[in-house]
Formats: sequence, structure tokens, C-alpha cells
Amino acid sequence: MCRLFGFRSSVPSAVHPSLVTEKNSLLIQSREHKDGWGIAAYGAEALPLVAHGVGPAHSDPDFERVSSRVSSHTVVAHIRLASVGAVELRNSHPFQHGRWTFVHNGTVREFAKHSAEIEALICPTLRAGIQGTTDSERCFYVFLTRLAARHPIAHPVPVEGVARALAETMSLVSAITDEPQVQPRSAMNFLVTDGEVMVASRRNRTLFVSTGGARCTTGALPEVGTRLEQLIVSSESLCGGPYWTPVGEEDVIGVDAGLVFHRWSVPELAGEFQPPTPGPTRHAA
Repeated sequence: MCRLFGFRSSVPSAVHPSLVTEKNSLLIQSREHKDGWGIAAYGAEALPLVAHGVGPAHSDPDFERVSSRVSSHTVVAHIRLASVGAVELRNSHPFQHGRWTFVHNGTVREFAKHSAEIEALICPTLRAGIQGTTDSERCFYVFLTRLAARHPIAHPVPVEGVARALAETMSLVSAITDEPQVQPRSAMNFLVTDGEVMVASRRNRTLFVSTGGARCTTGALPEVGTRLEQLIVSSESLCGGPYWTPVGEEDVIGVDAGLVFHRWSVPELAGEFQPPTPGPTRHAA
């Protein structure tokens, strides 16, 4: 199990409070989730800047140093409690492919038993980019494969296309790993961004949203189509206050490049489709 954090804002903003100083910041949560950390920040450069650490964030001065320097319109962060894969740098989230970064909170059920079948869902060209040994990184590459089936992933992708690829990933993986009436199910809280679009899913773990203001005080998510100033996504409420709203089980939420809020269910997005046959990808132009 792990904890994830995503931040999308209309203007570059500091995330140091969320990561370090809030009552339930990621630094505090890392006392339990102690097996590595990572922060990705998007700026003027073509690719995000990504920093990783292999130890507990609360005892690694680099975590606070990096957190204090980040001011960006898009940030993804993660702290890890290892369940699949050794505690080493290549297994620390966020995982990156070009402009895309990805984090996972959860565990794929009996991954060792099903890993070959899951890897078979990944386009061979993309599969060559896998560096670590986690279930999470393989889910990322299944997502990229599904995304590349419809969109050139080196270019901007519509938010619904990102959400659909994420939902199809969840459906494909759960179809392989889950059994009727058998618990636990695969837990797949995913968050992915290219720096503009940001999309997150909830399955078998908690997930919360804040807009950084009063819109969430009623306990309701923003209305679909609402243009936000900020979207913050987190595994847990970071401050314990009234500004955090839970995302529904099997829901997918996100914002497009204009920070317009969207929401879907996994069945609505995934529908009925045949598992893809790995082949040439459109991840180039």
C-alpha cells in the first residue's frame, strides 16, 4: 500500500504545506509508508522534473528540500509501502514515460501468479521501457498501451481519452486477477497526468478531492463542467478539515487542460471491449 498526491492549479503554486507541514502531510504519513518517495513537477521544460528517494520521506532531508523548492501548476507525489517489488530506487513512484507520470495506491491481487498475463497486455515497444519489478509500473504500461491504441501519446490527449484508458486498464487487470466472491480484490487507485490533463481512479482504497476552497464544504464533488482554480487529489485528507470530499468507489475523476472538472464511472468508460492484441504503438508522432 502507498499514498498518492496530485495537484493541478491555474497558476504555479507551492505544495510544501501539503507535502510537509499540514497536519496529515505526506511527510507525516511516511512514518507508516516508509519504503521510498517521489515528486514530479511540471514547468517550462518539455519533460517533468522527477526526484526519487528510497528511504522514508520523514527521515530523508532531500524530501523536504525538494518539496520546499517546488512551485508548479502540476505536481504528483507518492510515498511507498512496498507490497510488490524490492525497496529500491527503480521501484519508487512516480513512473515516467515522456511527459506522462503515474502513481498507484493499492496492490494487484496475486501479482506473481498473474504477471505474465498482465505483461501480455502491454505493447512490446512500450514494454521495453519497464525498468522495475512492481505491479504498479506494469499497470502504467498497460495504461499507455490502451491510450496509444486511440491517441498519439506524444501529443495532447483529451481528458476523456485518458480516463477511458485508465478505466480499461482497471477492467483488464481486474478481469485477470479477481475471482467472484473472493477478497481482497485488486486495489487500483491510479493517478496520471501529462502536466495538463490530470485523471485519478478509485478502487478498493480511499481517495479524496479538494478544490482548495469552499466548494467541498458541503461534502459534494464539484459539478461536472465546473472550471476550477485548483484540484487536489489525495489518498487521505491532508488537514482533517471539512474541505475534502471522498471519490466514489469505481469512479474516475479529473480535469482537462482548462481545469474543467469531469467525472465518470469505470463501467461507463470501459464498457464491453476485447483485450487488445499487443502490436505497434502510436506513442510517436
